[in-house]
Amino acid sequence: MATATLNLTDAEKITNLKSAVSGLNQISENEKTGFVNLVSRYLSGEAQHVDWSKIKTPTDEIVVPYDSLKPTPEDPEETKALLDKLVVLKLNGGLGTTMGCTGPKSVIEVRNGLTFLDLIVIQIESLNSKYGCNVPLLLMNSFNTHDDTQKIVEKYSKSNIEIHTFNQSQYPRLVVEDFSPFPCKGQTGKDGWYPPGHGDVFPSLKNSGKLDALLGQGKEYVFVANSDNLGAIVDLKILKHLVENKNEYCMEVTPKTLADVKGGTLISYEGKVQLLEIAQVPDEHVNEFKSIEKFKIFNTNNLWVNLKAIKRLVEADALKMEIIPNPKEVDGVKVLQLETAAGAAIKFFDKAIGINVPRSRFLPVKATSDLLLVQSDLYTLADGFVVRNPARTNPANPSIELGPEFKKVSNFLSRFKSIPSIIELDTLKVTGDVWFGAGITLKGNVTISAKSGKLEIPDGVVLSNKVINGPEDI
Repeated sequence: MATATLNLTDAEKITNLKSAVSGLNQISENEKTGFVNLVSRYLSGEAQHVDWSKIKTPTDEIVVPYDSLKPTPEDPEETKALLDKLVVLKLNGGLGTTMGCTGPKSVIEVRNGLTFLDLIVIQIESLNSKYGCNVPLLLMNSFNTHDDTQKIVEKYSKSNIEIHTFNQSQYPRLVVEDFSPFPCKGQTGKDGWYPPGHGDVFPSLKNSGKLDALLGQGKEYVFVANSDNLGAIVDLKILKHLVENKNEYCMEVTPKTLADVKGGTLISYEGKVQLLEIAQVPDEHVNEFKSIEKFKIFNTNNLWVNLKAIKRLVEADALKMEIIPNPKEVDGVKVLQLETAAGAAIKFFDKAIGINVPRSRFLPVKATSDLLLVQSDLYTLADGFVVRNPARTNPANPSIELGPEFKKVSNFLSRFKSIPSIIELDTLKVTGDVWFGAGITLKGNVTISAKSGKLEIPDGVVLSNKVINGPEDI
């Protein structure tokens, strides 16, 4: 990939930026250097687009079918030895603001009064107890979630699990007009800064000192996942495969459905496996990218990475992932956030693979409609694991759309006396001022819209393939 040379005005921008950034005392020297390097790469216009004709569909050697993995070891000692090589890292930088909650998203209650973080801790505790191993939990926070998370993890101090927290980088937002750091323009609060995406997990692990500490404990692999993906649980078959085959990096992918058309996919490109994101796709190929025929899998962001390889590549400054420009407007000022994604690092690691995993390993909670799924009878909870009810024969989950009245968690909870039974539901669409009683069952395709004023669905009703616009339709 040829790196274009900077033209003079860009070179001047970088010189000015370096000088401005050097005065930002809130951040470390590592952060200052990382930020300036990221902006320089962005300005030099490194080729982002791929040559469509060179894209090949990966073979089963590169994207390994999950069913072809060897079974997990039967000997508990062998399992313990395997697990003692592992560290679990959850990306914990996101706030619960889109769901109307304050603080880290991982403290939203998912089920039975337990939060995402509670479930993660219970899962790892049960592994450590069962096998007598020591799998530590790392939480990568952002400056938005750090203080709250520090307080929250205190409640786990009596558990049999080492919990480490560290912060991802804090970079200044760029003012588009003159490429100056936003904090230098008087925006001294949190709005002047941003966390630069989860691609930052690798340098941040190193800069925090956690990477060397883990290597010193004999740890070999880190399992990275979003804290809101309830399906991202430790999988011994995957870990065993990576250790035996010396794969430095593994991305879990899963078959695409029409709901996932925008997700990144794995391709073979110039002899390497790499992530292809929708932003890199030339306009004339976007529909082809979204099709389920050609690109059948997408990235779950469950990633398994060798710790020594991370150290080698970060120290060589070799992880130059595609830059994702994210324009924003803050207080009327147009600013730019440059971000990177951890999945894009796949092409820099040796023997990198994808594993095509069952859909059950991808159960993200991004909105209250997802909360409805996981709080319903479609799932049960055992040892912190959310397990799907075998009574549902359809492998796909119901498609659920809730109107803005349900967007905030508090509103969502107050509008359901109890969560309906949805084992046989295919689609649900709710609009307007709708309130649900207790013991309701939804089946097939159900549409409920409160056309005029409040609409209450009474206790105990069964709605099967119904369109409801008012009480008379129930």
